[in-house]
Amino acid sequence: MLRVMIVEDEDMIRKGLVFTIDWLSMDCVVVAEASNGQEGYERILEYKPDVVIADICMPFMDGIEMIQKASEKVKFKSILLTSYAEFDYARRAIEARVCEYLLKPVDEEKLAQIMKKLGEEITSVRQVEYAMEQAELEGGNLNLEYYMKLDRSENGYVSKLLEAIRTRYGEKLSIESISEEMGVSASYLSRKFKEITGQTFLDFLNKYRVQQAITLLNTKEYRISEISEAVGFSDYKHFCSVFKKYTLKSPTKFVKGG
Repeated sequence: MLRVMIVEDEDMIRKGLVFTIDWLSMDCVVVAEASNGQEGYERILEYKPDVVIADICMPFMDGIEMIQKASEKVKFKSILLTSYAEFDYARRAIEARVCEYLLKPVDEEKLAQIMKKLGEEITSVRQVEYAMEQAELEGGNLNLEYYMKLDRSENGYVSKLLEAIRTRYGEKLSIESISEEMGVSASYLSRKFKEITGQTFLDFLNKYRVQQAITLLNTKEYRISEISEAVGFSDYKHFCSVFKKYTLKSPTKFVKGG
């Protein structure tokens, strides 16, 4: 069940969303509400919801700023409530990585479609996180066998792709180059890979690389730049950006335990 939080300064709209929407039919529950951006920010940190639905224009802190600030500390999906069409709002929302938009008044059918989509995305992420947790129990290596067992196809393309990730993650890898080696189209291989793992090839590869980087960082025997290159990143800044995306910490803070 998805944990939802509503942040809206207009009391009637907020209460309407909380009490008149059939959240249970969407496999959701409203865990918190807030009447302004500052209060919303504080409650996101407290309740750690899966999805935050927020208005744009609110006192103390607008919805986009709140989402951007809270996303630095908590992982969640976001939906903006808006009646605005100005480009500036759209541009800022893109920068804040807002997932979806809903125009006021809220269409419950449209909301249900969005929640279903976000629920599927969150489930996929949780599956990968579970695999990474299991991996930590098995010596720090992402348990690729877990996904290989899910590949019951005759050609075994996904298993072969997973094996390529395991043995060649330190090289320059792409779905295009590997699909060419296998003699299949990149789009077909990408689709099959996502069906099995719930992730894109690049996202999965980066998660695996980060897991390997964590193993090397824990040894405290290598410089971060050496680890970056060893796990397949030719650009140090890009490595730091990807590492922070999945761990919410920079490699330096991770080493220091910050």
